[in-house]
Amino acid sequence: MTTVDRQNYVRAKSYATLTRGEALRMTRQLRGITQAALATETGIAQPAISSIETDRIDIGVDRAEKLGVALGVHPAVLAFPNWRAPKPR
Repeated sequence: MTTVDRQNYVRAKSYATLTRGEALRMTRQLRGITQAALATETGIAQPAISSIETDRIDIGVDRAEKLGVALGVHPAVLAFPNWRAPKPR
């Protein structure tokens, strides 16, 4: 088995940032789920999902958990779409 020296890797550059709403919309669309179907699955009203996707209201932790389960992603993907691990010291 080959040992990999991680110090030789260059951290990937971020070329775009996403809002929480954009992360939700992109994830939902990639899964092929309508807002109405997502509302039925999560119990979150469709107008609220629309408002989250257009960044008129914040997603919140409770909603991120429900939406994450329904979309098959970790809630952090929706709540913290631009999070990057801190650089090691």
